[in-house]
Amino acid sequence: MRLYNVLLGCLVVIASIACHWNKPVVDPTPSPSVGGTIAGIVSTADSSVAVPGRKVTATEITKGEHYESTTAANGGYTIKVPEGTYRIEIELRPTETLIKQPAQTRITNGDMDSGRDFVITAR
Repeated sequence: MRLYNVLLGCLVVIASIACHWNKPVVDPTPSPSVGGTIAGIVSTADSSVAVPGRKVTATEITKGEHYESTTAANGGYTIKVPEGTYRIEIELRPTETLIKQPAQTRITNGDMDSGRDFVITAR
């Protein structure tokens, strides 16, 4: 009797597989957009002086989602983001002011939006 139940179970599994063979698998969740990259350089009023180790934040303006990066030794940064429109901000120290800040940027799939540069100065 036990062998009969095992064989019957195997037949049910095989029949189920046969019934669903070659049917496409549909994922009910929508795939997220790939997005693109925002990049730039943070420097001082003297463009030869880079500003390493600073936090740069891209905020998607409709959803409020934040994406961050830290500037490299040359002051450069890159942030991978999903599709959207972003406001980009730099972390300032107490004695610094912002001379130049990039405008909002719209990112679509595969975009590489470079040249989003900041210029800061110390008081």
